[in-house]
Amino acid sequence: MESILRDIVQRYIKESGSVVSILQDTQDRFGYIPHEAISYFSNELNIPESRFFGVATFYSQFYLKPRGKNIITACCGTACHVRGVDKTVSAVKRALELRPDEDTTDDNQFTLEKVACLGFCSIAPVVLVNGEVFGKAAAEKIVRKINSIRKSEDEE
Repeated sequence: MESILRDIVQRYIKESGSVVSILQDTQDRFGYIPHEAISYFSNELNIPESRFFGVATFYSQFYLKPRGKNIITACCGTACHVRGVDKTVSAVKRALELRPDEDTTDDNQFTLEKVACLGFCSIAPVVLVNGEVFGKAAAEKIVRKINSIRKSEDEE
């Protein structure tokens, strides 16, 4: 890990204000931003860890925990909420055997994320599975998709 972090630092050591770029490069390499990386950058660049964390938590595209190989995104906006997305989210959590406080499976195969709005209100509730849009997303439909992904990965 340290050699990767050293390479990233070398690209930005002379640029002030490169926190976003450093975080983007780190996430590209690891799939998320490890706390150890932030500590390393803070020490090497004399930038407080709080600045890195402030940026990483402000922008929704940054992740401070590992994410699953397969991403399930549930829209929890008003239209989706009214049309029952909570039932779908609960069914997905059961299918993935996620505890209430978890969002990623123990094997890092799936991450369930809830977002404020995806902008597909006319086909609510909406769930994305690896970017594929499922409108009028009944719980059973999403669970079937998850099982299909599991089956195809087991066959690989």
